[in-house]
Amino acid sequence: MHIPVAQSRRPAPNRVAGLLVVALAVSSAALGAGAAARASSDASSAPVTPRASVMGSAPVMGSAGVGDSYFPLDGNGGYDVRRYDVRVRYDFDRRRLVGHTVLTLVPEVALRRFNLDLLLPASSVRVDGQKAAHRSRAGHELVVTPRRPLRAGRAVRVAVRYAGFPERHAYVGERNWLASEGEVVTMNQPHMAPWWFPANDHPSDRARFRIAVTVPRGMTVVSNGRLLERRARGGQVTWRWGARDAMVPYLAYFAAGRFHVETGRSHGLPWHNAVSSRLAPRERRLSLRMLRRSAAVVARLERDLGPYPFETTGGVVTSLPAGFALENQTRPVYWPLGPRSTWLLVHELAHQWFGNHVSVARWRDIWVNEGAATFMEHRWVEASGGRSVATWLRNEYATRPPGDRFWRRTIGDPGADHLFAWPVYERGAMTMQALRQRIGEEPFWRLLRTWSARHGGGHASSAQFEELAEEVSGADLEGFFDAWLRTPAKPERTVENGLVLPQG
Repeated sequence: MHIPVAQSRRPAPNRVAGLLVVALAVSSAALGAGAAARASSDASSAPVTPRASVMGSAPVMGSAGVGDSYFPLDGNGGYDVRRYDVRVRYDFDRRRLVGHTVLTLVPEVALRRFNLDLLLPASSVRVDGQKAAHRSRAGHELVVTPRRPLRAGRAVRVAVRYAGFPERHAYVGERNWLASEGEVVTMNQPHMAPWWFPANDHPSDRARFRIAVTVPRGMTVVSNGRLLERRARGGQVTWRWGARDAMVPYLAYFAAGRFHVETGRSHGLPWHNAVSSRLAPRERRLSLRMLRRSAAVVARLERDLGPYPFETTGGVVTSLPAGFALENQTRPVYWPLGPRSTWLLVHELAHQWFGNHVSVARWRDIWVNEGAATFMEHRWVEASGGRSVATWLRNEYATRPPGDRFWRRTIGDPGADHLFAWPVYERGAMTMQALRQRIGEEPFWRLLRTWSARHGGGHASSAQFEELAEEVSGADLEGFFDAWLRTPAKPERTVENGLVLPQG
């Protein structure tokens, strides 16, 4: 999520400049059964053919997207990635990245051709050790044609060698490479992976990751999960990181440069914190002080959301002018933190449940993640003895007149250009509190914990959240969600909309 560090808490400008419209002239069967399930939450997705009807048919060409109407080239149809082994070397002087990534993927249908998402030029591709033909298309698609068609259900290893200058590349108006002469961090949303490794770049396909980054000796690398190895050779040092739990590609990251690092264990959870040495001394001290609170924040969030889903926590503070923080899995990345940044830690760490453990099925479902994380900011204040979330909702509702532009955005389908518009966060949080008041305290918290338990390790849609809310509460909530998510107008102040507490 793009959320700024400034106390104004206005979201950073959305980097999605426009929707890249591409006609996908491929067989719908290429998506396979798994992709068909992923597409089911998006009414505008192209129809797909269930696997049962294509298992015996001839090999097909995998599609150049999973069917997300916001970003037609995101992800790729026809296969599921199980593992990424990403190895890159970064030259700070030239700002050049050299990579060798091995993907273990399982075709969902027999494939004679498939795509990967990669912006850097590829020099070679091997499929199970054999050279494969490859070409770049539309700047973003690496089209791979193996010597022999891939069999449905049989895992294969795809090794890609590539190199280039990430900062020279753009996709759907985004230029996401963030680097200086002495520091680099691969953080952004909704896209980041194709700037540094080939991927099936969509939240509906998560996989295990191993990430190895080679940098000049004296530099530090921080990534997801646990540090597995640090090996120096000559003037270079390679840092190997591994995450126990599968994650979606945009949440994989590395930060490299000169960092002050602290490690430890608090509240039963190991943590790893890193703060850029390029920051001013006072900024470093304040940022470290705040990062040390991460495990305690996680422990408090567990009371409401259930067990923390990952093996470690902590955070990274960069000196680069990101202007936003991001919930990279296990270890969020922040811009300098100050004494009043607790809300930001709460927001990013709440995303470990909402956004990381359960990812969006389609980008149009983003309100669930951002609404829940913003709601938990206010819940933190309430649980700490401050203003109740009910009071916050009442004030927000009262101070925004019906004609306010805030109410015109339908957060249940905000559009690709408005994924990070402020109403998605604020109105999303208001929806959560209104739902709490509509269905009651115990059903509401049971809903959030059940959401994580039922869909954890996978992806889910707004429609599934709505269905689960009705299942848990036993209430008909269609009108409620229509008013809050799909109507470009201020919800009426009624019991049904969660804005008037029922009597008795």
